[in-house]
Amino acid sequence: MCVALVAVVASVSGLNVAQQALAEDLGGTQSQLLWIINGYTLALAALLLPVGAIGDRWGRKPILMIGLVAFCATNLASAFATDPGMLIGLRVLAGVAAAMVMPVTLSVITTSFPREEQAKAIGTWAGFAGAGGIIGLFVSAAIIDNATWPWVFALPIALAAISFALTAAFVPHSVEHTEAGFDVVGSLLSVVAVGGLVLAFHEGPEQGWTAPVTIAAITAGIAASIAFVVVELRRDHPLLDVRIFALRGLASGSVNLFVVFAVMFSLFLVLVQYLQAILGYSALKAASGLLPMAVMMMPLSTIAPTIADRFGFRRTLVTGMLAMATGLVVFALQADPDGGYLTVLPGAIILGAGVGLAMSPSTAAITSSLPEEKQGVASSLNDTVREMGGAVGIALIGSVLNSAYRANIEPATAALPPDVAHPVSEGIGGALAVAGQMGDGGGVLVESARQAFVDGMTPALLLAAGISVAAAIFTAVRGPKTAAEAEPRLHTPEPADTSG
Repeated sequence: MCVALVAVVASVSGLNVAQQALAEDLGGTQSQLLWIINGYTLALAALLLPVGAIGDRWGRKPILMIGLVAFCATNLASAFATDPGMLIGLRVLAGVAAAMVMPVTLSVITTSFPREEQAKAIGTWAGFAGAGGIIGLFVSAAIIDNATWPWVFALPIALAAISFALTAAFVPHSVEHTEAGFDVVGSLLSVVAVGGLVLAFHEGPEQGWTAPVTIAAITAGIAASIAFVVVELRRDHPLLDVRIFALRGLASGSVNLFVVFAVMFSLFLVLVQYLQAILGYSALKAASGLLPMAVMMMPLSTIAPTIADRFGFRRTLVTGMLAMATGLVVFALQADPDGGYLTVLPGAIILGAGVGLAMSPSTAAITSSLPEEKQGVASSLNDTVREMGGAVGIALIGSVLNSAYRANIEPATAALPPDVAHPVSEGIGGALAVAGQMGDGGGVLVESARQAFVDGMTPALLLAAGISVAAAIFTAVRGPKTAAEAEPRLHTPEPADTSG
């Protein structure tokens, strides 16, 4: 299951390092390059809830195997794309296939493992969920440095093929036995609600928050969300019983997981630029710089449920979120245009430890709040929270970084012609490109742009730290004390033996 999960996650992060190669070979615009990434995540996020419910009803194993075949096929076809439009369409289809894979990987674990082993299994799954992005980034960067961009798709194809073989051989068949009808209306509303909101957070930073497409997406997302809640409250057998958000474990788990992925996704965006544009690292070296986070994250995610059992769910999550905040503050304070990797390493270690402590108990709290026959929906809810957190984090933290950068670089662009000043103001990449065309006179612009970016990192990272502290406070006030309270299904007492 973890192999399939890494395939889905790595399929997103891997293309981030291939954007320059895609632009040069396919001739895509910046907007098209973004949609090669966003088309996949939009389809994935929008379809998670209904596809998870379909897996519960029709069988988790067949849905997973169909999804893996489709995932292999769409990634293989993507390697032969001849223009940006074709690649965007194939990436959307790959996102649909990924929605058939991702939630089922977790629901198979929660329905197949004995109750006493589920927490550890969920911890391992969560560790791969967090570290998979870094793994994909590292492997894809190595491929880009040594081969052409189509080979980036070899990693998800190989992982999905291996997962298909393992699933066919070892995964048991599991299905929900129910007479209730499928919630078609709730499913459609969930697609519009999640899809609309994710689209808005993708397009807002790029097109502007007052652009027609952004306003339409936000309006559709909010309206569908309200309608979804109303419809689900009235149904006897809803797609998702929204009353479960009153459960202390699920509420605190959802909030913390949302913040964890908001911070992680936005930090990848900031740190990769810092390592490449400021420290001058290659794509592979930049990806290698993130590996200490994964090294801390994976083992701690595996043992975090045990830590929560021993020291308390609330203490574990609060400690994890405060560690994340500390790591972000360390990043903000140590960032330096003339610094080396030591400006990154301490924050990466602390942040990785915090994510490891917070992620798997949050996931366990969400999945264990629903009964076994609803584990597809529970897993989909977990994954939807992750995807929404990532979209919001990138939009929010990215917008703060970009706004601060523009304000900081403005004095350096005052004497430049408008057609030159515009790309400089748009981002550090544009500034470095313009400086490269200016010859010896570009040195001053390079230094100004690097300093402007680093100064812009500070408010962005401190905002992320503040959000992490807010999540810790929420958990300290609202979160359950013990793992048994947070994960009721995993800690249900065995019925007393009344036999003589």
